[in-house]
Amino acid sequence: MTFSTTLLVIAKEPRPGRVKTRLTPAFTPREAAALAQASLADTLDTVVRTPARRRVLVLEGEPGPWLPPGFEVVRQCAGGLDERLAAAFAGCDGPALLIGMDTPQVTPELLTVDFADCDAYFGPAEDGGFWALGLAAPDPALLRGVPMSTSSTGAVQRARLTGLRVRELPRLRDVDTAYDAEVVARAAPGGRFAAALARLSAAGAR
Repeated sequence: MTFSTTLLVIAKEPRPGRVKTRLTPAFTPREAAALAQASLADTLDTVVRTPARRRVLVLEGEPGPWLPPGFEVVRQCAGGLDERLAAAFAGCDGPALLIGMDTPQVTPELLTVDFADCDAYFGPAEDGGFWALGLAAPDPALLRGVPMSTSSTGAVQRARLTGLRVRELPRLRDVDTAYDAEVVARAAPGGRFAAALARLSAAGAR
C-alpha cells in the first residue's frame, strides 16, 4: 500500500469562551477550553502516528504548544463551516481525509484509509453529523451548501456522495456536552482528554 493520502484536521484554537461552549455551565469556559485542548492534542497525536503524505491543520486562531511537529498550518477561510471544509479540500491535490478535533478516541487504524477501490470514506457521528470525510478526488462542490451543525448534516452530506463508491467508517461520538465527554473518555481512557476530564472532575468534587 502506498500512503498518498493527505490528512486534514479542522480545528479552533482552544481559547476560553471560543470553543466547546456547550460544555458550560457543567464546566467553566476555561475548563471547557482545557478539555478542547486535550481533545485536539490527542487528535493531532493520532494523526502523527498515521501514515500520510501530508498532515495539515486547518486552523481558526493561532497555533500553540499543543501543536506537534510535522504539520502544515493553513488558516481557515471566511464563511460558514461548509465553505471552510470545502476550502480545506480545495487545497489538496490528491486523496484526502478530513476529521475534526472533537473525537479524541480516534485511532491510527481508523484513519489509515486506502482509496484503491473506493471514491470516498464517510464517518457518521452520533449527533447526526459526521466526524470524517474522505475523498479520492477532492471536490469542494460536494460540501458547499450542506447545512452544518444540524441533526441532518450527516444525512445531507452522505447524500452528496451518491454515485461514488463509499466506504463507511464506524459511528463515533463527538464531544459536545458533558455527557459526551464522559462517554468518550471511557472509550479512550489512556489519552490526554480522559486525564484532563478526570482532573477537572476530581477538582469539582472537592
